[in-house]
Amino acid sequence: MQMNREDLLESYRTMRTIRDFEERVHEEFSNGKIPGFVHLYAGEEASAVGVCSHLDGRDAIASTHRGHGHCIAKGCDVRSMMLEIYGRGDGLCGGKGGSMHIADLEKGMLGANGIVGAGPPLICGAAVTAKYRKTGGVAVAFFGDGGSNQGTTLESYNLAKVWNLPVIFVVEDNGYAESTASTWSVGGSQQDRATGFGMPSALVDGHDFFAVHEAAGEMIDRARKGGGPSLLHVKLNRFFGHFEGDAMTYRGPGEIQRLREEKDSLKIFRARVTEAGLLTGDQLDEIDREVMALVNDSITESEAAAPPAHEQLVTDVYVSY
Repeated sequence: MQMNREDLLESYRTMRTIRDFEERVHEEFSNGKIPGFVHLYAGEEASAVGVCSHLDGRDAIASTHRGHGHCIAKGCDVRSMMLEIYGRGDGLCGGKGGSMHIADLEKGMLGANGIVGAGPPLICGAAVTAKYRKTGGVAVAFFGDGGSNQGTTLESYNLAKVWNLPVIFVVEDNGYAESTASTWSVGGSQQDRATGFGMPSALVDGHDFFAVHEAAGEMIDRARKGGGPSLLHVKLNRFFGHFEGDAMTYRGPGEIQRLREEKDSLKIFRARVTEAGLLTGDQLDEIDREVMALVNDSITESEAAAPPAHEQLVTDVYVSY
């Protein structure tokens, strides 16, 4: 699937934004500046960007507790996201959702979610809406290897197939459901599960943006044309623990360092496009500088911003009919 230089530059910018955003959140959380829990997406950038680069305003995604990367890939404002994570009144959700419940419905980002396996049923609802209204929209559910074992996910496979919904189920298999290895906890293969429900599927290297981009593009195009649901199994790795503060005693010595050296999706992308003469190192370096400035500015703004006022805190608590 061909990409022009503008698309390549934008894809790299989005992956770099996710990486720098997460690295700074890690640093600021470690310094005690960010309240609540955070779960970082660093290392998995090629998955979110490879999928979401095919999406537009008609489309919706549902995320997990590890949702910052999906937010950025779907076009959510970086400054508003950082304000939200800091619990500030001008945040994306008024400072009341924080990291695990960050959302932007106007962008089609239906939210991060602290409930494992909660995204697939939500995304089936979004797909029903798109099909009923004939918008041509698709709906994408991101979930992990742990989420793939949830009954909600398996029921969503069945519903999406029976109703022929425009859904793509993206299993982001980073090898661990919190601290439990997927090789121990997931019976059979994700592709066999998809076959059991009559869905086409693919297994891709989640460190390779181009592999994800091509497979996702085919599935999204098929869904838009009425071809129904598909499953994309993305094998990748996270660079940080399950949550900030995770001692990661379940990971082998030197595992993270090896992954950063050999399985870094940004390094792989940079090597591919520069060696092919599609982009130059100078172009990518300029993006690096611009993204770092954006993330630094978002931190400065968030530290200085005010928390929600009392009148903000008592809204969005109960539904008003």
